Order: sequence, then structure tokens, then C-alpha cells
Amino acid sequence: MIKIKSTTIIFTFLLFLTVSIATAQNKSQTEVTNQTQRSPGQTTKEAPKVNDIGNADPDNMSDTQVQDIMKRMSESGYSEDQLEQAAKSQGMNAAQIQKFKERVQGLGSQKKPTVNQEKTKEGYDLDSKKNTKDVESESRIFGAQFFSDAFSSFQPNLNMPTPANYVIGPGDELLLDLTGDNEVSYKLMVSPESNISVEYIGRVSVGGLTIEQAKNKIKTQMNNTYPSLRSGRTQLSLNLGNIRSIKVIISGEVIKPGTYTLPSVTSVFNALYNSGGPSARGSFRNIQIIRNNKVIATVDLYDFLINGFQTGNIRLQDLDVIHIPVYQIHVDVIGEVKRSMIYEIKPKETLSDLLKYAGDFSDIAYKARVKIIQNTFNARKILVVPFSEFQNYIPKNGDKVYIDSILDKLENKVQINGAVSRPGQFAFKSGLKLSELIKLADGLTPDVFMSNGYIIRLNDDNTNAIVSFNLSEVMKGGTTDIELERNDIVQISSISDLRDEYSVSIRGEIRRQGSFAYANNLTVENLIQMAGGLKDGANTGDIEISRRIKGADLSKSTANVAQVFHISVDSSLRMSNANFILQPFDIVTVRPVVGFTPLHQVRIIGEIIRPGIYTIQSKNERISDMIKRAGGLTAFAYPEGASLRRPGVNDVNKVLDKEEKVLSELNLIRLSETGFDEAKTTTTTNVSSELVGIALEKILSNPRSRNDLILEDGDIIRIPSLLQTVKISGAVLRPISVVYEPGKSFKYYIHSAGGFAHNALKKRSFISYSNGSVRGTKKLLGFNNFPDVQPGSEISVPQKAERERMSAQSWVGLGTGLASLATLVFAILRR
Repeated sequence: MIKIKSTTIIFTFLLFLTVSIATAQNKSQTEVTNQTQRSPGQTTKEAPKVNDIGNADPDNMSDTQVQDIMKRMSESGYSEDQLEQAAKSQGMNAAQIQKFKERVQGLGSQKKPTVNQEKTKEGYDLDSKKNTKDVESESRIFGAQFFSDAFSSFQPNLNMPTPANYVIGPGDELLLDLTGDNEVSYKLMVSPESNISVEYIGRVSVGGLTIEQAKNKIKTQMNNTYPSLRSGRTQLSLNLGNIRSIKVIISGEVIKPGTYTLPSVTSVFNALYNSGGPSARGSFRNIQIIRNNKVIATVDLYDFLINGFQTGNIRLQDLDVIHIPVYQIHVDVIGEVKRSMIYEIKPKETLSDLLKYAGDFSDIAYKARVKIIQNTFNARKILVVPFSEFQNYIPKNGDKVYIDSILDKLENKVQINGAVSRPGQFAFKSGLKLSELIKLADGLTPDVFMSNGYIIRLNDDNTNAIVSFNLSEVMKGGTTDIELERNDIVQISSISDLRDEYSVSIRGEIRRQGSFAYANNLTVENLIQMAGGLKDGANTGDIEISRRIKGADLSKSTANVAQVFHISVDSSLRMSNANFILQPFDIVTVRPVVGFTPLHQVRIIGEIIRPGIYTIQSKNERISDMIKRAGGLTAFAYPEGASLRRPGVNDVNKVLDKEEKVLSELNLIRLSETGFDEAKTTTTTNVSSELVGIALEKILSNPRSRNDLILEDGDIIRIPSLLQTVKISGAVLRPISVVYEPGKSFKYYIHSAGGFAHNALKKRSFISYSNGSVRGTKKLLGFNNFPDVQPGSEISVPQKAERERMSAQSWVGLGTGLASLATLVFAILRR
């Protein structure tokens, strides 16, 4: 892929170059030789034509098209200033230029893949083919990124003041100004013969002169015409106008070799930037500047890349040659250095010089020695160079220098854990005693277990050993104090570490039931306060405390396994037995007062005069009583479809908790505002409940009969409006809901669903009625007697269980068994 330069304005120059300069200007002005290859089958969209440049839309250009244009621009050798003027003359407006800038910036942000090095747990895999393969990626060669990132600072500055040492040549435009007694200005073009023509003076030869020399020569010849120049009453200034172009040849191992047309103020770095810099085989340290077949300067780019010195960055002249030879020594530095890259070194430079180029060791580098993989005539060999030999070892071409990291462990540490004020790691020193380490950890904590502790010690074979000690004796000092070794881990336990966590529990008529941490001298009144106080229905006259018994004689049938105590408290939570202290794992139970009953509520919805939530007034309040309290049924009620939904056992227990009951009621109220269907669906999904089949018409006609159920907390009574459909599901050809037809039989609705499926289990068909009751099919004289169908019911037809077909092997086995049985029976009969 062609590397895209990120210089923002450069795309404007590029576009004009490809569509205007390449077709409209004289092709002989620039001859660019660039050897690039395109893979077979690759195509590139054509750039906008010259006539369309003013209307070109950058948003509609593909990335491939932009990259191709960038490539041709970079091959041209034109400077940015030259191309900018040409692009504007073709009608590009500010909006188009800005869009092109954004496209170029977006493409320029794409990164080349980097070469990753393989590393194992022990270090770098020195024998890995991936590491030792001679692959010199441009992205890893030190200095290549400098040119590939296209630093715009290395475009020549055409707006700078005229250098005093600038050498004038044919094509330069000189600005001659006289100020003072005489005011006159001239624009003078240097002719191909290196002359300028000045009014009243004639021709003046300025070719090969610097600006300062030409100024003095012109002033000398103008003294007779302008006498005030001698007296100083008239001043003369000479500057460059338009800068001429020069041709520079860049050859050798360069990214884009060729002849470049550049501004005459171009330096060596400017030219290298335009050519893309040295290639993967090119030298960064021996770049030759050739003028008139003589090497006039040698540029070492490392002076600039490492130190910032522009040594040898001379100004180029027409027909100068920049030659980049092949590198001589490349060394790959891998591992813990600040810049892990491929470096070019000179013949007498040492390993120390190489490490300086790499930015020296990283913070975690192992500096005692480095490993070097060196190529021989027919294989590779490994060298280990100690730190003391870094200044003497001279790397060879193809060397790979590996710098490992230090080991991820502490070489002088001991560790103490547990019941000390500051557990953790500490510095080990020879002769360190256990008591001294405890002092370094700011001593023991109050709950320390003084009887015993242990040390985990590492053996010579890397296994662990346990060294036990009596902490009380160690703290006394003397011969019992233990001398520690490197990497010892001291473990000192606390009393709480060696026992269960003590707690007490409280339950019953208490605001916040649960377990609480035990503390010495904890009383029942303290525990009640921790639990948020008593509920209104709490029986304060009989609070029960259960306590476990240790060491019960279980061989006796009358053995007690728990102790039970009863105490009372008053409204101020003062106990009747002030000396009663709780012990770990006690269970406190607060029961309700006799006759206290929490409020129970039911909900009635649907076709009722006053739907809503009602409180149960008596233990034997029934469905008929609740219907009467709600004002009775509406004219559109369908009592045959009425149903009762009752919470399951889990929900009854939950209702005992007042907070959860309030949340449940609020949820029901919210659902009722959205309509019954949604309330029903959500309630049955989130609350485990069961549907109880009731016969409301019988209940209302005969109140307090066995059909008139006693209501329970959480019951939901639903009275639907007249239902008009019947649902058919299960093993029918097409499960569907159909309109209810009075008097129609079970089979009528089955036929409405296409009939029974081939796997239908007809004799097990059943109907679920809207009131929650279910009725199945009966047998009468060998025939199926299907139940009656009512509005809102659902007909369900189960499927027959699939039978596994007998294979040929099974039939053979069955036949063999029958034959054996027949033979046995025949033998018995004969006997």
C-alpha cells in the first residue's frame, strides 16, 4: 500500500499536479523516474479531469483514487508553494480545499503493521525462526518512520528572508530597490547567460555570485548614475523575487529514485523528504552529496535523529546528486531498551554505542549481560557479552542483540501475615530474628493467638517446609527466638481466625429480622435496638431465648439439646431480668400478642359495581359476602366465567412481611390502571399463584354453601364480561380461536380447527373453563363422551407418545426368543 503523507495542504497541490501540470504544462519541465509495480488485476479510479477540477467532490472519491493521486504528486518533485498557486488558478475554492485536507488527514492516520517479537516465560526464544529470519521491515529500521510519517517541517520555506550566501543563477528573479533621494524599483530576471539588464546601467553579470556579492557589484556600477549612493543618501537593496527551480538527482537505495525539480533553496533534508528517504537496504549514515563528479559532503542522519544536529544539511545546487549507498552493518536490538529497532552502525562502533542509539536500557532491563545471535557461514551461534565488555565488543552485520528483563521477584524479602499491625513484606538482612520482624510490623494486635504460629520456608529443592513456634516464648526473647531466612513467610493467627464468627439472631414481631454480630455483655434490649425495635403486635411479656447445649449426653432419650429462657420487657425496653446476658448463637423470638391478626386483603376486578381492594372483616367472610360489599355484578357480567386466583404457599409466607405486602398492593394498583388483561398477565408471571375453579352463579343463588369459599389474604376475584370465543389447541390440524356457537358440540369445534391430527390422543381431550375448572373426556359404552363447550373455554387435545419403531435386529431377537420359548414348551409337554 502506498504511504499517504499527512501534510494537510499537500493534497491541493497533488490534485492540480495530476490533472493540470501533467496535461497542460510542458512535460519536459520535470522528468520523474520512479519504479513502482502494481499487482496484477489492481485497478485505480481515474482522477477528476482538468475541466472538472473546480467542481470535484472529495467526498465521492475512493481511498484508492486518493492514494493514486498522492503517489503521482510525490513523484513530481514540485514544492507545495508552486503547486498551491497552480491549484488555485484552476478554480478550487476554500471548501473543496478543506475537504481534501480532511481526506488526507484521515488516510494519513492509518498505521503500518509492526513486527512483534516472540517472547517466552524464560525470555526471548533465541532459536525461533520468526526472530532469526532476516526480515528488515521498514517500520523497524531506525529513521524510516521519520520519512514515512511525512514531517511537513522538511518542506523548503519559500517565505524566508533571502540568504546572504544564496548563489544566483539563470531563472532567478531579483528585486532591486533604491530608496532615499532616488526612489525606484526594478524586477530583474536573470537570463540564461546569467545577466540582468538594469535601466541606465546596461547588462550586469551576476551568475555564480551570492546575493551580497551581486549587490556590491550592482552598486559599484550604479554609482555614476546615482551619485547619492556614494554619500549614503540613497540606499540599495537586492532580494530574490520568484525562486528558480533546480534539478536534483537522487540515486541509489532510495524509496523513489529519480530526477526532482525543486526550489533552489532546497537543502539535502528537503530533497530526501520528497524522495521518501532511504529504502530498507539504504544507508542512513553515509549519504553522499556529489557535485561536479566530486563528493562534497557526507550526511549522517543519526546526528539529526538522535542529537538534533543538522550536520551536512547543505543547500543544493542545480544538477547535484544525492547518492544513498547500501548499508554495511545492520544490528537488531530486541527486548528491554527504550527503542527496540534495527540500527545501522559504523565499522568501529561498539555495543555501548549501539545501546546509546537504542535509548539505553529500559527501567526493568537485566544489565549484567546481553545475548547476541550471530550468523556464521552455515549456521548461527549465541554469544553472551557481559557488561564489562560492552565497550570492547564490535557488533557484526546481522547480529541480533537480546536484552532480557529482570526477574519478577524480590531477592531480599521476608513476609509476615495475620495478627500484626502492619502485615506485608519487609527487607531481609542476615541475622534477622522473628521478634525483630514483629517489631518492624509495629507489633501484635490485641486479638493475637499467642500459643502457636508457623513459618513457611523454601527448601533448596524449591519445596516448602513448616517451622512452628510458640509466640509467647518468642516474644520473651532468648534462645527461643528464631533466626529468619530469605523468602520466609511468617503466619500469626488471631483468635477470631481460629473460631466461627460469633453472632446472635432475632426473629418474629421485629422490624428487621436477621443475624447480628455478637459482642460481650450483649443484652436482649440491645439486640432489639439493633433490629430497629418491636412491631405493634409484639408480645413484650413473653420473649423467648433459645440457647444450644454443649456436651449433651445423647445416650439418654431424655437428654436436652437446647435451653429455652423466657423474659419480658416494658415499653422502654427494660428487661425483667436485668442480669440476663446473651451468648453466641442465641436465637431470640418475639411472638405476637394473643388475638393479634394482621390485616388481610383481597382484590375484586372485572364486571363489578365497585372493583378494588377490600379488607377481610371476619375469619369466615366468603365470596358472596365480598360480591355484596362490592355492590354486586354489572349488567354485562358473565358469572359462569368468574374465577378465583389464590396465592401459593410461598406467597402466603411473604404476606406476613408487612413491607412486602405493601409493595404487592401498590403493584396491583398500578396494574389496575392499565386494564385487567395486563394486570392478570403480570400478576400471574411475577407471583406464583393457582387458579381455583368456582361456580359464581351457584354461589350467588345459594350463599354460604360449600361452593361459597372462605376468602384468604391475597385472593383475586375476576368477573369477566360475556365471552364470545372458544380456543382450540394441541393436536389439531390448525390451532385457532373460533366464535362460540350455543348448542354446538365438542366435535364441531374440533372440525373448525381442521380436525384431529394423526397423533391426537382423543380419549384424553379436556376443556379448561374460564372459571378455572377443568373437565376431561369420559368413556360411555366404549365411546368417547366429550365435555360440553362454554364461552371462553379452551379445548386441549394432547398428543400420543411417540413409539420407537423396531429395527430388523430387534425383530430377529424377538423371533429368536419366541422360538426358544416354543422349543422349551414343546420339550416340557413331551416329557
